[in-house]
Parts: sequence; C-alpha cells; structure tokens
Amino acid sequence: MSVTGRVDAHHHLWDLTVREQAWMVGPELEPIRRNFTVDELAPLTAAAGVSATVVVQTVSVPAETPELLSIADGNDLIAGVVGWVDLTAAGVADALAGLQERANGSWLKGIRHQVHDEADPRWLCRDDVRAGLKAVAEAGLVYDLLTKTPHLPAAVETAAALPELTFVLDHISKPVIGADPEPWATELRSLAALPNVFCKLSGMVTEASWTDWKVSDLKPYADIVFDAFGPDRVMFGSDWPVCLLAASYSEVVETAESLTADLTPAEQTAIFTNTARRTYKL
Repeated sequence: MSVTGRVDAHHHLWDLTVREQAWMVGPELEPIRRNFTVDELAPLTAAAGVSATVVVQTVSVPAETPELLSIADGNDLIAGVVGWVDLTAAGVADALAGLQERANGSWLKGIRHQVHDEADPRWLCRDDVRAGLKAVAEAGLVYDLLTKTPHLPAAVETAAALPELTFVLDHISKPVIGADPEPWATELRSLAALPNVFCKLSGMVTEASWTDWKVSDLKPYADIVFDAFGPDRVMFGSDWPVCLLAASYSEVVETAESLTADLTPAEQTAIFTNTARRTYKL
C-alpha cells in the first residue's frame, strides 16, 4: 500500500460476539459497548481525508492479533496492525515469528501492552519485559507505550536502555487535562529527549471533561508535545471508537487541525501523514 493521504495512526475495532472487552466496565462506557467494524469507520475516514489507518490491540489475548491481521488483509483502509504478545513469555520471539510468517503477517507493524493497567509502575524495567522488548526490536517491529504519568520514569529508562527499538507513546501518556501538567510535562520532555521515541497526538478528548471540553483546554498539552518531540516525531491518531465518549470522529480531526494550526504546512503534513508512514513503515 502506498500511503499518500492522511494517516490515522491509532484506532480500534472489536466484536463483542467474539469476546468481551474486559476494560469496558461501568455505565459511562455504555455508548461504546457495541460492535465497531472497519465498514463503519471507512466513511468517517474518507470524509476527513484519511486514506490509511493503524488498528491497535485492545485486549491481552493472543487470538486478537491474527484477527486484526485478517481484517487488514481484507480491505484498503488499514495499513498496519499493532498487536499483542506476552512480552514476559520465554517464547516471545517464536510468537512474533509466528505472526510475521502468516500469509497476512506483513501487516504487523508493532506490539503493545496495557502498561498503565500493571500494578507495578516499573513493569517496563523488569528483566523479562526488557527481554521481550528486545525480541520486538529484533523482529523489526515498533513498540507502542500505553502509559500514564507514574509509568513515564520507567519508560524513559527502558527506551534509553533499548536504543535499537522504536517506541511510540500513545495518547501523550494520558495526562489529566485541566490539572497541573506537572510532573507529566517534565517526564514527557525526558522521554522526548530520546531520539528513538515518537508520540501520538491522540486520546486527549477523553482525558478532559467528556461533556464540556474545549480545544483551548487541550492546547497547552499539545504545545508541550510539539515543543518536546517536534512535528517530525508526532503523529495524529483518532482513538476511535473510544473517542466517541467525548467527541465524534470529525470533531477529533477538526480538533487536531486546530491544535496544529500555528504550525507550517510541512509540519502539519508530518503530523497527519509522514511521521506515521515512516515510523510504522506503512
């Protein structure tokens, strides 16, 4: 696939008839407690000028990744998959090879784990996890960091210890929008100082007040990201359908356009197309 238009570097798909989403707990998540397919996403991306996407895992279940690879192989929108393997398993290299050797294995671009759900904020520094991350690097894949502020120090140490691995920080590490940006801002800058780390401008609307957020609430955080990483290491992601808790797909895209309005056209193109295309080898 030759990617020339905008890239949505982060969205999800799920079918609740196949498996439950264990994280989907509480009445506030009722609006997204249904199936979401690529057929529903496609007209939304087309209207926003998005020609390619990266679909990202949602559960720590080995079977999900082959399912996402099959979906990617069967349509013209999804250009890459960020899947899941057990990084702590002794056979992680074999698991990665098994995925890549599938007929549709070329769609696998990265691996992710819900680090922010781990009780140990230094989970990324465990020897078994580091060994798994080395296997991800050796497989030529990217690692998506799903963290919150308490996990950032371990992310900094781990990314520094594994310069051969490309890390992509999801959802700008989920700062609480409207709260004191420290220590998130300082830790984010420490992570951005490492050249092998990239960042997704994604997931911000659901870290703000779902019912009355404004672009001006998000802008200070986005500006810190732009200043820390530079546009060549930032990529747009919708986080659809999770974003629907606070905003429609088009609203998320328009918000990203507003947040990047002060950047040059070349910098905007980096964020909306080139960074994701280069980082995930789309």
